[in-house]
Amino acid sequence: MNAKIITPSQIVMIRPHHFMSNPETMADNAFQVAAQSQQLSQLAYQQVTAAAAALTAVGVTVHLFEDSGTSTPDSVFPNNWFSTHCSGELVTYPMYVPNRRLEVRNDITDFIKAQYQVSQHLDLTGEADAGRFLEGTGSMVLDQQAAIAYAVVSKRTDPTLFNPFCHNLGYQAVLFDASDEAGQPVYHTNVLMCLAEHFVLIGLDMVPLAQQAMLLAHFAASGKTVIRLSQQQIGQFCGNAIELKGKNGNLLALSATAYNALTPAQITLIEQSAQLLPIDVSSIESAGGSLRCMIAGIHLNPR
Repeated sequence: MNAKIITPSQIVMIRPHHFMSNPETMADNAFQVAAQSQQLSQLAYQQVTAAAAALTAVGVTVHLFEDSGTSTPDSVFPNNWFSTHCSGELVTYPMYVPNRRLEVRNDITDFIKAQYQVSQHLDLTGEADAGRFLEGTGSMVLDQQAAIAYAVVSKRTDPTLFNPFCHNLGYQAVLFDASDEAGQPVYHTNVLMCLAEHFVLIGLDMVPLAQQAMLLAHFAASGKTVIRLSQQQIGQFCGNAIELKGKNGNLLALSATAYNALTPAQITLIEQSAQLLPIDVSSIESAGGSLRCMIAGIHLNPR
C-alpha cells in the first residue's frame, strides 16, 4: 500500500545558467531588487549547485535540471509552475507574466510521470489566455496532512481558479488578505507563511485582524504551533522555508538570510520538531524569492 507523503524527501530544483532579476515581475514583487550581471549569474549557478549538494548531504533526493536558456530569468523557481500531491496529481499552472509561462517544461513533467505514480495531470496553463492566474505553491501553502489550502488573494492568485482547484483535489480552501506596511498586497502566500508538520511560521501582522482569528482557528484545529514572524522577518525571507524529510528526520530548509533573522526563541520552537538547515542563496534572493521558491517537493510515490 502506498504511503501518504506529507513531508517530501524527494525534490526538483533547476540550475540556471543565465540567472537575472526578472524585469517583468518587478511591478508587484516588493521583495525584488533590480540586479543583473555576469557575476550575479555565476554566483546564482554556484549557490544552486551548493544548495543541491547541502540537501543531498542530509539525505534529500534532489532531481537537478539545467536551464541553459536566456528567455526564462525566473526558472530557478519551479515551485510556481508545477506541484504534486499525495492523492497522485501533477498540476501545471498559469503564470502571471508572459516570460514565466515559458518555464513549463515537458521534459520535467515527463520525468515525473516516468519516475513516480501520477494518477492525473491537471493542466491549468491555458487559463493564462483568459487572464486567470494561479502560481502553484507560491500562490498556495498546502497542508497535505489536514488537506487545507491557504492562499492570499493577489494578481497571481485568482479565487475563481483557486476554489475549483481545491474542490477538485480535495482541499479545504482558505482565502485571506495580506499586505505590507506600504499597503501593497503580498504577491505570493509562500513568502508570508511556511507550514510544517508541527508548526507554522507566519507574518500574522500583515493579515487583517478578523482574518487572523480565522487562521489561528485553523492552525489550532490542525495542531500547529504558531510561530509569529515580524514584517521585518518576512522581508528577510523567514516565511519562505520548506520542511523536508532527510535521513535523520524532518528538517527545515531556509536561506542563511532567513536563519540569521530568526530569534533564539523561534529557533528553539522550530528545533523541537525539525533540524534547521540554513543555505546561502543570497544571489537568488535579489530576484524576490528564496529557498522555498527554489524547491518543488514531490508528494508522489515512486514507481
